[in-house]
Amino acid sequence: MFTTVLMIEKPLVPTDVELLTTLHGDDQVSFVVLMQPHGDQDRLLRALDDVALGNLDEAVHEGDEPEGNAALQPAERALNHSIEALRAAGSQAVGQIVEKHPLDLLRKVVEQTEADEVIVLTAPHLVEEFFHRDWTSRARHKVGVPVLKLYAHSE
Repeated sequence: MFTTVLMIEKPLVPTDVELLTTLHGDDQVSFVVLMQPHGDQDRLLRALDDVALGNLDEAVHEGDEPEGNAALQPAERALNHSIEALRAAGSQAVGQIVEKHPLDLLRKVVEQTEADEVIVLTAPHLVEEFFHRDWTSRARHKVGVPVLKLYAHSE
């Protein structure tokens, strides 16, 4: 069985589930989902990304999203939804919320599960990607398995 550690920042939509569960053809895939809730430190970068992508309305409302501890409950719902969607598609899936030190946790999970790969499913983050501060770029220096970045779909 192929083991994938999947880092997400929002709930999976059906298009994402289909992509993830068919990425390796007929091979059975087991997912360990790490849900990264938004943090206060990301607010400025998210707003800059929204402006760069022409999403001015989203940039204005960036401060309306729950942050810190308030973001945990929506993150838990998103994680549970995503795990159930992967299971409904026939894959094994478990997961957890990333509260602190996401890259250290990622490395630990990859080692413990003997994962074959890491997939970072994310929205475009132009500013972070330009400076190689996005999760994918940073993860490539922390884990000893291939790290793939895929862009999440919207409903």
